Amino acid sequence: MIERYTLPEMGNLWTETYKLKTWLQVEIAVCEAQAELGYIPTEAVEEIKAKANFDPKRVLEIEAEVRHDMIAFLTNVNEYVGDAGRYIHLGLTSSDVLDTALALQLVASSNVLLERLEDLIQAIRYQAQQHRNTVMIGRSHGIHAEPITFGFKLAGWLAEVLRHRDRLVNVRQRVAVGKISGAVGTYANIEPRVEAIACQKLGLEPDTASTQVISRDIHAEFVQALALLGASIERFAVEIRNLQKTDVLEVEEYFAKGQKGSSAMPHKRNPIRSERLTGMARILRGNAVAALENVALWHERDISHSSVERMILPDSCTLTHFMLVETTDLVKNLLVYPENMARNMNVYGGVVFSQRVMLTLVEKGMKREEAYAIVQSCAHQAWNKPEGNFRELISSDPRVTERLSNEEIEECFDPQRHLKHLDQIYQRLSI
Repeated sequence: MIERYTLPEMGNLWTETYKLKTWLQVEIAVCEAQAELGYIPTEAVEEIKAKANFDPKRVLEIEAEVRHDMIAFLTNVNEYVGDAGRYIHLGLTSSDVLDTALALQLVASSNVLLERLEDLIQAIRYQAQQHRNTVMIGRSHGIHAEPITFGFKLAGWLAEVLRHRDRLVNVRQRVAVGKISGAVGTYANIEPRVEAIACQKLGLEPDTASTQVISRDIHAEFVQALALLGASIERFAVEIRNLQKTDVLEVEEYFAKGQKGSSAMPHKRNPIRSERLTGMARILRGNAVAALENVALWHERDISHSSVERMILPDSCTLTHFMLVETTDLVKNLLVYPENMARNMNVYGGVVFSQRVMLTLVEKGMKREEAYAIVQSCAHQAWNKPEGNFRELISSDPRVTERLSNEEIEECFDPQRHLKHLDQIYQRLSI
């Protein structure tokens, strides 16, 4: 991931140094397991633990010659360890270390993402609490529908991110698997007990049935979970972009002092953060497709997945982390304009209360088809006219006034009728 979108908290987990550190963790855990079972001397393991180290630059130098990153790493480690290094990597294949170490990186990344997701949950919940009763128009097909509150809209966001938290918890458990099973996964040169002990030391579960690699459906599920989270963030971002349009202007991204919106037009205040998030979600979806392509490997293993994962796994984790931090700050500092919400809701004389008028007429004995025709006619006369006033047209139609009193008509235009059950939703989400 480019530096522009890399924050240290996640970026540090995907450096070359951190990766090699996890490789060494796995190698040492296997040595400890071998010693516990009496296969290698305990003194040798203590010497390995005391001396083992690596130099990322030196590893690259060796790799340039041998064209194999794991061999380069082991060669460099043995330069530090000396004779005891002969016990390192006994009975293992490269993927034992690569895949098990990758699991450590994915678990660590998941933990960070869950922390930042919790921040987003709290930010959305707070704003929803603040705007429980901030009335606005609900829209379907982009067209005014019926009244809602901004808190209710945010409640939908909150329910969505809570589902993402559950998914991420589950997928963190799913990726927390290691394999120390040898060249094609048959334990021909290493015991399953070594795998069990080493994985326990690393906080992982042994893979149920590995080949030379851990099956890539696990990694595909992980990337898909991040892509789905990104899709929800995109949904929120698109909503903000739509509500920030000049002719809507119900919410607006915070515009900092000294910020500029356009090199040409000084008046511009653009939803650049929401637009950025929208674009980033596209990258996550693309990575999810690549992760799915990685599932179909030849026989017990090939390395067609390797080059892909070197890019999509760090990039997906880093990008998702950036998106969560960005979205949290965006929600926390979102500017909300209740006056504009009220103005937009009442445009054309409250046409959005048409259903309530129709249902009230039906309750008073009018046939539904007749009530619909009367209300639709009045609404369309008011629609898209500067002087259009649905409420006046309804109040002056004799077919309406012969059935409804002024007070009953007045009640039809009370937005609170539409909000009377929202508390049940708020209670479900602790808003």
